[in-house]
Amino acid sequence: MAASITVIIEKELLDSVGDSSGTVGYMGYILEILGICKQMKFIRNLMSKAALRKDPTLHVREVQFGNIPVRIYEPRSLSPEKKRCVIYFHGGLCMFGTTKCYSYVCRTIARESESIVIDIEYRLAPEHPFPAQKIDCITVLEHIQKEAENYGVDPNRIILAGDSSGGTMAAAACHTLVTMKDFPKPRAQVLMYPFLQSLDFSLPSYQQNKSIPMLYRKRAVKLGIKYITEDTVDFDSIINGAHVPDELRVRYRKWISAHHIPDEFKVRGYVQPEPAPFSKKLYEVCKITFQADFSPLLVEDDIIRQVPETFLLTCEYDVLRDDGLLYKKRLEDNGVPVTWLHLKNGFHGIMFKSDQTPITFKDAKPAWESIASFIKKF
Repeated sequence: MAASITVIIEKELLDSVGDSSGTVGYMGYILEILGICKQMKFIRNLMSKAALRKDPTLHVREVQFGNIPVRIYEPRSLSPEKKRCVIYFHGGLCMFGTTKCYSYVCRTIARESESIVIDIEYRLAPEHPFPAQKIDCITVLEHIQKEAENYGVDPNRIILAGDSSGGTMAAAACHTLVTMKDFPKPRAQVLMYPFLQSLDFSLPSYQQNKSIPMLYRKRAVKLGIKYITEDTVDFDSIINGAHVPDELRVRYRKWISAHHIPDEFKVRGYVQPEPAPFSKKLYEVCKITFQADFSPLLVEDDIIRQVPETFLLTCEYDVLRDDGLLYKKRLEDNGVPVTWLHLKNGFHGIMFKSDQTPITFKDAKPAWESIASFIKKF
């Protein structure tokens, strides 16, 4: 299976086109080399021009929560009583993605789970670096709590959901909200293949899936660094762990280690790496990524114990698989109920589909059904 979805890309081109995958990314790369426009601007412009399909079963509107645009999806069949609400954090490595290109995803959640869905148009990096995205998301959550009645939302039935980097933000926001006094705790969270830690890029899934689309290991690291800085750094040394001081590696070994990954997930290969020599320069660049808002797996147990019931989706052919497995273990070790769905033939991004993309994946449909069933419990 792995071989069938692995592609070989000439190394220099792959390193240069680290910002995205597929034809659009290469087109943007060529335009940047020709001096016509930046690759990132090209990709974003295409995303912003997405034409939206209408769904007669949903009422869709765009509003502002403060100065933050959101898109609200509401099933027309819902009763007039206060309703369950899913706050959606879209993926895109916090540098790409819009509410427009996530319209299909949010329509699916709203329709299948019979819930109001609010998708956040948070600010993007690098123009707005970390933690601007989380600040926007917390602002939206505070707004909907205060104005819940005006939107027909039950403030005690709010669920946080997100995919990829959106899953990171959903988890980080959830960790923040459970510690806020006089603020209703989220009822549940739904995380799809989230990024959750920046300490160890040599976990089994990072080794096994380092060359598998849609998220190569080096691409994941490059985009993570571009999220926090535009400086040029040695990405290979970060992959080998040179950015992590020994005291941090020892402190967090109890949570982030290949020893906590079940043996069944090592059969495709795993070699215990020797850490690269520590680089203070790389640490200074990367130290912000060791904050729990950036790497939710680093949050303390007293917060983890307060996390609500969680739906967690992981994919076998995804570098981020083991981030999810480690988070699952931490939640369960702290008594948090987890509904775990592992797609044995899945890969990063399998749940995403835009209105302009005719491709769907076989395993996505039952996964959406499982997510909808989970949400309907609340």
